[in-house]
Parts: sequence; C-alpha cells; structure tokens
Amino acid sequence: MDYPAIQLRNSLPLSLICDNIRNPGNLGTILRSAAGAGCSKVLLTKGCVDPWEPKVLRAGMGAHFRVPIIANLEWESVPGNLPPDTCIHVASNQDPNAQDEPEHASGKASSYGWISRPRNLKAQAGRGRLPLDSNSEEDKEAEARDQNPELTVQSYCESWTQGPVALVIGGETQGLSLEALQLAESTGGRRLIIPMVPGMNSLNSAMAASIILFEGKRQLQKLESTRQTFPASG
Repeated sequence: MDYPAIQLRNSLPLSLICDNIRNPGNLGTILRSAAGAGCSKVLLTKGCVDPWEPKVLRAGMGAHFRVPIIANLEWESVPGNLPPDTCIHVASNQDPNAQDEPEHASGKASSYGWISRPRNLKAQAGRGRLPLDSNSEEDKEAEARDQNPELTVQSYCESWTQGPVALVIGGETQGLSLEALQLAESTGGRRLIIPMVPGMNSLNSAMAASIILFEGKRQLQKLESTRQTFPASG
C-alpha cells in the first residue's frame, strides 16, 4: 500500500504494539491516534481484533491508509518487524507511589496494566514444568506473578525516547501479556505510568495510548531539535 508523502515525511522512530486489543472501537481509536502522532508502524499480535473489521475501520477514520499495520504476529516475530536497537516500553497503571486501593475496589484486570496468564501455560503444565492441577484462578494469577519481569517504573512524561522506541498497549480484558513484559525487559524497556488521583483504577486503553504516544512525539521532536541545534562534533 502507498501512504501519503506528507505522512511519511512526518513519521517518527516511534512504533506501537497492540497486545490483546479486542474491542473494535478501541483499536480503531488507537490506530487513529497512532497515525496522528506520526508512528512509523503499528504491530498487532495474535489475539487482537481484525484491524479491517468494519467497526475498526469506522473508528479509525482513515488511519488504516496513513500508517502501516502489520497484524496477527506471534511475539517471536515482533522484534524482526521493528528497527534495530528499538527499546520497547509498556503502558502500565502499576504506580508504586500510588495509595493503596480501597478494599471494595474492583478486581477486574485493569485497562492496560495488569498481567495476563502466559498463553503457553497449559503446554508447560503438560510438559511437567507446572503442576497439572493448577486450575484455580488464584493459582493462575500466582503463576503469572511469579514469572512477572521487574521493569523500572516511571511517569510517561519523563524521558524515555533516546532512540527508536516502541510502546506496548494492552487490552482492557486481558491486560499486558507476559510475553510483552519479557520483550520489554530484554530491550531495557520500562513501565510508563500516567499518574492519576487516588481511587481511579485506570484509563481506557485507547485514551492511555493516545496520551503516551503524543508525549513520545513531543520528546522525539525535542530530541531532534536539540541535535540540530547542537550537532555532535566529529
């Protein structure tokens, strides 16, 4: 597909990775924001809704024809679809400085920050790596937490764009997958949080993606402006 020349000229070394985005309206809105922020491409892992589904197209408002979209990817193939040395960050709502949630707060997986059960957990159990009777929800959550990589947490408005970067946004039902966190850890990525007032659990995934992507756009443009003003001496 040919993309508008003006879109290509304004493209940034900023990619978006959608992880289990299953709501058509959310995905369409996310694609629209990605195109508006100047993302170079959008990657959709398996489990995301079909980007060409009519409701996604309607919510995208033409974004499909302005930014490359690569869908139905296995996690193993994600790095090969990104520029070399890309640092992958994840959008998260796990703020260690936030006040504890009240006891009556919902236990539902948050919009874009909680960790979903690894997709190959059942296969691991069959190979003897996990007990076969790990069927309760408590066991599943404990297993996922045990494998949860430790990523540095920072505010989305602090610097995170020193080179090519990618942002992972998780769906509102499953949250971030373990594979997404492991990939971020392998590239030195971080958890990017959007601070909110106490008592608020999370933002809609499309809203969170929009906020962080446009902050990434601002940081990358500022970085490029600084390099042009103060070029590195040879």
